[in-house]
Amino acid sequence: MSKRIIFIGDSITESGRKEDPEKIGIGYVRILHDYLKITYPAKHLTIVNQGVGGNRITDLASRWETDVIALNPDIVSVSIGINDVWRQLDRKEMEQVYPEQFEQVYHDLLSEVKAKTNATIILMEPTVIEENIHSEGNTKLIPYVNIVQRLAKEFQTIVVPTHKAFIDYLQTANEYKLTTDGVHMNSGGNMLMAMSWLKEAKNLLDRELGKV
Repeated sequence: MSKRIIFIGDSITESGRKEDPEKIGIGYVRILHDYLKITYPAKHLTIVNQGVGGNRITDLASRWETDVIALNPDIVSVSIGINDVWRQLDRKEMEQVYPEQFEQVYHDLLSEVKAKTNATIILMEPTVIEENIHSEGNTKLIPYVNIVQRLAKEFQTIVVPTHKAFIDYLQTANEYKLTTDGVHMNSGGNMLMAMSWLKEAKNLLDRELGKV
């Protein structure tokens, strides 16, 4: 029986998928794609990267029906929130997505998944804005991270504590960087995201896809 896993989000998820013949990209979705294909070879897996650079939660809403619901996924993994905060810092002239709207739109999207599909939902916390624990971006991210945690509890989803993983790493004062510009991942950042995802999703994957 075939299974379809959709990863949806912003440029951190997109990560070169448009230039990739497999449309997977070179980011954390690539690491997970290769891991899943090798670990569960008996299953026919379709892994879809639906990341679009610059997306905020409102942008996901505009393409949710075609890019998620219509594909009838078995698992939907969502990573969003960085641009909802980053635009408050670098594009102050834009209409902003503040926490209340972020939560309401996110809630509506998850409600659609529950109502229209049988998919299991995985929510990833937004990662970091600057590799500095006390940056303005990371301070502003806290309410958005808390919203993801609340929604995960309300909808009984798996939650991947990606923000916590990055903050914990930064607290070690390791000089090895995880991003190219404070937001977009290098190979180390993508590995940390993938490892964090697998840690939380492994039991689900074994149950849904079967162990080798």
